[in-house]
Amino acid sequence: MSDIHIHIISFDIPFPANYGGVIDVFFKAKALSDSGVKVHMHCFQYGREHYPIMKETFYKVEYYKRDISKKHLFKSIPYIVSTRTSERLIENLMKDNYPILMEGLHTSTLLEEPRLKTRIRLVRAHNIEHEYYYNLGKAEKDIFKKYYFYNEAAKLKRYEKILEKADRILAISENDKAYFSKEFSRVDHIPAFHPFKEIKSKVGKGNYVLYHGNLSVAENENAVNFLLDQVFNELNFPLIIAGLNPPKQLRNRIENEPNINLVANPTDDKLQELIENAHINISITAQKTGLKLKLLNNLYNGRFSLVNDKMLSGSNLDDLCEVANNHVSLKRRIKILFRKEFTQELIEERKKNLGKIYCNGSNVKKIIELIK
Repeated sequence: MSDIHIHIISFDIPFPANYGGVIDVFFKAKALSDSGVKVHMHCFQYGREHYPIMKETFYKVEYYKRDISKKHLFKSIPYIVSTRTSERLIENLMKDNYPILMEGLHTSTLLEEPRLKTRIRLVRAHNIEHEYYYNLGKAEKDIFKKYYFYNEAAKLKRYEKILEKADRILAISENDKAYFSKEFSRVDHIPAFHPFKEIKSKVGKGNYVLYHGNLSVAENENAVNFLLDQVFNELNFPLIIAGLNPPKQLRNRIENEPNINLVANPTDDKLQELIENAHINISITAQKTGLKLKLLNNLYNGRFSLVNDKMLSGSNLDDLCEVANNHVSLKRRIKILFRKEFTQELIEERKKNLGKIYCNGSNVKKIIELIK
C-alpha cells in the first residue's frame, strides 16, 4: 500500500488532540498513516504551537496562517470558511494528483477551485454546521456573540450547497448521514475516530458524579447551571465539575456549594483519573449535532454513563447508556445508580458494541476504499 497518498486539509493544528473536532482529525490521519497511507497534512494555524509529533506521525506537514481579521465578517461566505483560504495551499496540492480530504465545511472552499476539479475530493462533515451555530447563538448571552452565531448560521445554510461538488461526504453520525442524504448523493457514515484502544472501566462503585467539558462554551456552562439549579439542588451525592476555562460567575457560584467541587483546567491525566473513578459520568446537551467525543471517553474509561437523548443522536450507543431527559428523571436515575455496582457484564457489553461501530481499524479501511 506504499503508493497510496492523501492530502488532509485541517481547519486547525490537530495536536494536541484535546477538543472534539481535532480528536477526529488527528486519530483519523494517524489511523491512515498506521495503515501505510502517506498522509500529507495541511493545517490552518491560529494560536496553536507546532509539535514534533506531527512531523514524526505524518509523511509531510505544512502550516498556513489563518487570516482571522474582522474584514471576513462582512463577506457573504461564512467567516469560518473565508478565513481559511491559501494560494500556497493550492500550489502545494497541484504538485501531484493525490486525493484530497477536507476537514469540515471550514476548508471546503477548495471545492470551488477549478484547478483541482479533476481530483478525488472528500469532505468530512463534523456537524450540520448551520444547526450547530444556530444553537450556539441560542445558548449565548453576549448580544454581539449571539448576533455573530445567528449570522454565521444563515451564511452556513446558504453555503452548504457547495458540498454538491464533493465526490463523497463522510458523515460522523447516523443522524448527520440522514440529513446530508436528503440534500446530496454519495454520503457515507464513518464514525468518529478516537484515541481509545480498550475498555478501561473499573468494576465496583465510585463515590461522586462527574460532569466534564469546555466550560468557556456557553452550552456547557448552561448545562452546569441546569445541573446545579435543578438536579443537585436536592441531592446529597458529591458532584465534580471539571473543564477548561470556567467563567468567573461559575467559579464564584461553586465556591459556595458544599457538595460540589470545581476542577479548573485539569491535565489530561487528571481528567482521565476523574472519569475512571467516578460512579456516574453525566453528559447532557441542548443540541443533537455531530458526535460528542466525551461520550466515547466516558464509555471506554468510566463506569455508568448518564445522558439525555440529544447526547446520543445517531451514535448507536443508546444501549450502553442510562438515559434521562429532565430534572426529575435525572435525579431518579442518579439515586438508583448509586445503589448499583458497575459489573464485569456491563464491561463485556461495551467491548462487544464499541468494537463493532467505533473501531478505528475497520473505519479507516472504508476511507482507503474510497481513495484507492
